[in-house]
Amino acid sequence: MDGSDLESVHTASHVAAIRDLAGRGGGWIDADTYCCPGTYAAALGSVGAALAAVDAVGGGRARHAFSVARPPGHHAGAGTAMGFCLFNGCAIAVRHAQRRGAERVAVVDIDVHHGNGTQEIFWDDAGVLYTSLHQWPLFPGTGEASARGGPRARGLTLNVPLPAGTTGEGWLARLDADILPAVSRFRPEIIVVSAGYDAHEADPLASLRLSTGTYGLAALRLRDLCAGAGIGSVWLLEGGYDLPALGESVAATLRGLSEDARD
Repeated sequence: MDGSDLESVHTASHVAAIRDLAGRGGGWIDADTYCCPGTYAAALGSVGAALAAVDAVGGGRARHAFSVARPPGHHAGAGTAMGFCLFNGCAIAVRHAQRRGAERVAVVDIDVHHGNGTQEIFWDDAGVLYTSLHQWPLFPGTGEASARGGPRARGLTLNVPLPAGTTGEGWLARLDADILPAVSRFRPEIIVVSAGYDAHEADPLASLRLSTGTYGLAALRLRDLCAGAGIGSVWLLEGGYDLPALGESVAATLRGLSEDARD
C-alpha cells in the first residue's frame, strides 16, 4: 500500500494532516476523534488489511474475507476525519476493487450509524451502489431515505433509516425487502460490507435491539446472494462498543459465511 491508495479517496492535504498530527504527538480532531503518535501507522494498517481482503477475494483465494482491524472508516470523507474515523477503509477498498477491474461494486453498511463519508465519496459514482441500514435519528445526522445519489448515480444511494427499538426481526425484514433486492438488481462483481456491530442490543451508543444471531443470519443471507451471483464479499470492521457482544457477533458472522453454515 502507498499514498496513491489513500489519495484514491482522500485529498492529499487530509492525508498529510493526519500524518503530521500523529508526528507531532497527536491531539483532538473533533469531540469524538483523537490522534495519538501511533494512530497514523494504525490507520495505514487498517487500510492495508482492507486492501488485502479485496486482493484475496478478487484473486480467487477466498470467497469471503473479514478484516478485523481498526480504526474504523465509514464516517471519514474525502477531506474530513470524524466519528473515530480517519481514513475510509471501505471506500478505499472499493476503489481498489475498481482498479482491479470491477465495474460494479456494492456497499452494504450495517453499522448502526449512517456511513456519511462513504455516501459522500460515492454520491455521484455510477459504478458503486451504497446501501445502509441505520438508526434514525442518530449521529452523524445524515442518512435520510430521500438521499438517493447524484445526477449520474440517481438511485444508487439507498438509505433505510430505522427507529430506536427496532428488533433483529424488523431489521432483517428491511434487509430482505430493501437492501438485498437492490444489490441483486445492481449485479455487483464484489460486495464490500461496512460491518458495524453497534446495533446490538447490548451496545451503549445506540438503541436498536439486534441479537448476536441477527448478524449470523445477515451473513448467511449475503453469502447466499453471493453464491447465486458467483461473486465474493469483503467485510470490514466498523463500530461495536460492547466488547463481549462485538466478539460474539463477529464470530456469528464468520459462522454465517462459512461453507458449513447450514450444517
